[in-house]
Amino acid sequence: MKPLVSIVILNFNGAKYLAQFLPSVLATQYENFEVMVADNGSTDDSIILIKEKFPSVKIISSATNEGFAGGYNWALKNIDADYFVLLNSDVEVDPNWITPMVNLLESDASIGACQPKILSYADRTTFEYAGACGGWIDSLGYPFSRGRVFDVCEKDEKQYDHAAPIFWATGACMMIRSKLFFAMNGFDADFFAHQEEIDLCWRMQLAGYQIYACPSSKVFHVGAGTLPRGGRKVFLNFRNNLIMLTKNLPWTELVWKLPFRFALDAISAYKGLLSGDKDFFLAIAKAHFAYFGYCLTGGIKRSKSPKPLQSLGGVYNGSLVFDYFIKNKQFFSKIVSKQVHY
Repeated sequence: MKPLVSIVILNFNGAKYLAQFLPSVLATQYENFEVMVADNGSTDDSIILIKEKFPSVKIISSATNEGFAGGYNWALKNIDADYFVLLNSDVEVDPNWITPMVNLLESDASIGACQPKILSYADRTTFEYAGACGGWIDSLGYPFSRGRVFDVCEKDEKQYDHAAPIFWATGACMMIRSKLFFAMNGFDADFFAHQEEIDLCWRMQLAGYQIYACPSSKVFHVGAGTLPRGGRKVFLNFRNNLIMLTKNLPWTELVWKLPFRFALDAISAYKGLLSGDKDFFLAIAKAHFAYFGYCLTGGIKRSKSPKPLQSLGGVYNGSLVFDYFIKNKQFFSKIVSKQVHY
């Protein structure tokens, strides 16, 4: 018998996406899987829809919306499986998407989690923003992906079609060993949403596990379907990134990288303000104040054994900001060209 895979879709008022994309998930060609919808306090007719149109889908529900991080933490505690697949509700899957990821994880016990190739649902020849073909991070903590740098998404020309170590697997579609998820105490619920998957993957690497991209599996992501772009999204991204760096970097790196990041964040904020985007400026300012408040109240959960960032997989030792904005390098392969096996 193949390992049991529990595909867990965290849902908040996503009836439209469930109706559109659950049929593809249920058509998965793998002999031992179940589909769960963890409802995060929805106020629409999501649960009614599932019961009426998708009776084979199991439902667990919470009365409140605890965000991506807290929502998955409570949901997965109620599920017993060998592997979890955390899947956004706005994703269409290829019928054979599960088997390659299971085979990869079964082949090497040191691989803790992996992700498929993420293509755009609207343009299936293009990588999608949320993870593309595997997440990386630069020396200052800026995340990017094989196939996506800042807002530039590359065409998929099979340039990243080999399985390879990465720094983080996307929360839009991540397969993870269930026992490892609990051993790592799951996501940091204080993140609520955004970059909690990067933090978890970072902690898994510090514990000695690898994270992998598995491009022979592919899915198609609508993107921004669960939390619209805007001030809240900007706030969470900037605040959570600073918290993540403070949790996981060694002090010898943190003492100089953190001031660097504050300066770059400020430049980004004032650039937005000068271009007329006051909300962007305010979101970054609020993120910085929230970060300091978080530190002062003792919210930071420092990793017990931080390691130099450059010793981990999927790390670009240069500056993504410098390469992108000054050198005009917009593709992953141009930026990471000197590092083998990207």
